[in-house]
Amino acid sequence: MKKRFEIEQIGIIHSPYKTKEECPIQGSLKPEVTGKIEIYPEYEEGLETIETFSHIMLFYIFDRAGEIKLSRSTFLDDAPHGVFASRHPCRPNFIGISIVKLEKRNGNTLEVSGIDILDNTPLIDIKPYIPRFDYVKNANNGWTEDKKIRQKPPGRE
Repeated sequence: MKKRFEIEQIGIIHSPYKTKEECPIQGSLKPEVTGKIEIYPEYEEGLETIETFSHIMLFYIFDRAGEIKLSRSTFLDDAPHGVFASRHPCRPNFIGISIVKLEKRNGNTLEVSGIDILDNTPLIDIKPYIPRFDYVKNANNGWTEDKKIRQKPPGRE
């Protein structure tokens, strides 16, 4: 049985990227680029002690993603791959995740670097990146193992 869920926006992500064409494929390709995460005032208390972490995971909505296709090529490969075996933004629930470096907290605003998210993207959650829980020593890279990173995905050249 399918269920519907309602997710509440807790803030907004600000970045220098106004278009998909400007945005890097992954934040690690542009670690120097900064952005701001604005948490709505009613959620500010949830930021307590977040500044003790070096990195955070941002969960957001790909609100400007395109058509959902369950199989398509990616920025790493021209061959099609299932959307659940890729990080393509055009997914059934349009949920994105990015790990960014937390530079500073100013009240309900977080300054971050290594951002790879479009400006004015709806934020739905934040979790701390905890290496002892989130890093898996023997994890593999699946089909991406021998693929070179292209700066632009197909259709963005």
